[in-house]
Amino acid sequence: MADIEFFFDPICPWAWITSRFAVEVSNLRKLEIEWRFISLKLINSHRDYEKEFPSGYVKTHGRGHRMLRVASAVRQAEGNLAVANLYSALGNKIHLEAKPEELDSEQGVIEVLKLAGLSDAFASEANNTDHDQLLRDETDLVISRAGNDIGTPVITFAPPNGPSFFGPVISRIPRGNEALELWDAVEKLAYFSGFAELKRSLRSSPNFE
Repeated sequence: MADIEFFFDPICPWAWITSRFAVEVSNLRKLEIEWRFISLKLINSHRDYEKEFPSGYVKTHGRGHRMLRVASAVRQAEGNLAVANLYSALGNKIHLEAKPEELDSEQGVIEVLKLAGLSDAFASEANNTDHDQLLRDETDLVISRAGNDIGTPVITFAPPNGPSFFGPVISRIPRGNEALELWDAVEKLAYFSGFAELKRSLRSSPNFE
């Protein structure tokens, strides 16, 4: 049983930063992370993209959904560690290299798969709608655990029955002792049964270093 479940959409920069925070803590504390899926496209399917989002979000969320289809196929065939490797490769392409548009071509997806040590054959799964029910099921699971008004990431401690929450949303990746101290604070809040939200809308731009 994993220590935490981490639900992600690879297109989200905030989820990427938090995932690297979780990986840092995992390396320091030997925590086991199970990587699971939440689709921003599905979360926001009821919203009017033209009125409620900046230009380009339809394509951006669609790109993330397509990459989750690939991740779904990878998990079915290769397991959790392969998903972790794929997410790392996707994050490098999307956020560090800032070339997400390369994933719109099959060749771009193949290049990411190669970086993750995975077969080229998974690239075609980006267009395979057979994965959409699983993505819907996992997204619905997240909503059942953390509520409707959420984004990515969502973390569940001690799954499946431990506390779940959206976030933390942080603008840089803490390392070493700072990461452990922040993790302990987040976990403490998560386990307090009366805790619901701690938020400020002011934030720095994402820093992926």
